Amino acid sequence: MAKLRTRKHKVVLARSAGGDAGITVILIILGIFMFLPMYYVVIQSLKPLDELWMFPPRFIVAKPTMQNFKDLFTLMSGGLVPFSRYIFNTVFTSIAGTVGNLLFSSMAAYAMAKIAFPGGKAMFKLVRTSLMFHKTVTAVTCFILMSTFKIIDTYWAIIIPAWGTTIGLYLIKQFMESNVTDAVLESARLDGASEFKTFWTIAMPMVKPGWLTLIVYSFQDLWNQGASMYIHSEQLKSLNYAIQQITAGGIKRAGASAASLVVMMLVPILVFVITQSNIIETMGSSGMKD
Repeated sequence: MAKLRTRKHKVVLARSAGGDAGITVILIILGIFMFLPMYYVVIQSLKPLDELWMFPPRFIVAKPTMQNFKDLFTLMSGGLVPFSRYIFNTVFTSIAGTVGNLLFSSMAAYAMAKIAFPGGKAMFKLVRTSLMFHKTVTAVTCFILMSTFKIIDTYWAIIIPAWGTTIGLYLIKQFMESNVTDAVLESARLDGASEFKTFWTIAMPMVKPGWLTLIVYSFQDLWNQGASMYIHSEQLKSLNYAIQQITAGGIKRAGASAASLVVMMLVPILVFVITQSNIIETMGSSGMKD
């Protein structure tokens, strides 16, 4: 019988050490290719204007400078609306939209996955069907609904559509079906726990990687949102919109534009770094046994 390979007293896949080394090399190469775009954006933001327009583009900077960031913040401080207002709008709508999306998606997913009710399967089929439609397709319908409820040109016009996205419901439902066992829920109910308490204290902790993944996706989508057809007032515009307007001045603002890309990607990257271990667990989880 072949001897099983072990690592740290755990049995590993039955492949050679050379196979492990080959896979490691391939993953390193793929990681470098994935990292290159972010690296290039940062390098571009540190280049003076004469280096920005070199051809072919270079992945190194000869004379790094912070002037691009200084120009960006100078431009941002010269607007009619304080720049802090754009930051507040983006932070507020991103957090409020993400929290609501997480809460409503999780509750709906729990009901569809673990509570039998008439029409549940048909409803989930509608959810799956909705994933095929881009939000641009439903923009007119959303506009009519928001106009009817008189929430055009308010924060609600950004927050409420984020609450109704179905990708979060689909993600967490699938995760609950594979990780939350009926036996665990039944035990909680026999102990006298209410349905909401069972959902909040039993089901939600068991699908933590799933809802952390949803937080990253939802927050990133809201944070990067630019101009919206539902928002007309300059006081309610997003940070991304403000930066796009500032950096639309052509070649002379190329440096500020490069710096703005770094500013916009920092927060989503920070959110991902904080939750990355749980996101990896989401992709690799194989469920629980009864």
